[in-house]
Amino acid sequence: MRVEVKVPQLPESVAEATLVSWHKQPGEAVRRDENLIDVETDKVVLELPAPAAGVLVEIVVPNGATVHSLDVIAVIDTEAKAAESEVDPTATIDSIAELPAFIG
Repeated sequence: MRVEVKVPQLPESVAEATLVSWHKQPGEAVRRDENLIDVETDKVVLELPAPAAGVLVEIVVPNGATVHSLDVIAVIDTEAKAAESEVDPTATIDSIAELPAFIG
């Protein structure tokens, strides 16, 4: 299921906010309540948590953009699998011959 990530309801005295820094990129897995992006208003910087666990499939609004309350800024797919890394984190080196050679 696709879940929209929206700017939270901003206080009445705040008309707009700026997207400061995405902490995830499309294709990356996210956990529910994990900080996705920092949103800055003229009064405060807010951390915007993921509304659901899944894979961030689309960033609709990039860093630096101005947004308003309830604007859709990204999409999470709760049924997708994250893109596989080129490096297997469970791999081990079985012999010294597998270590890269360093020239010093």
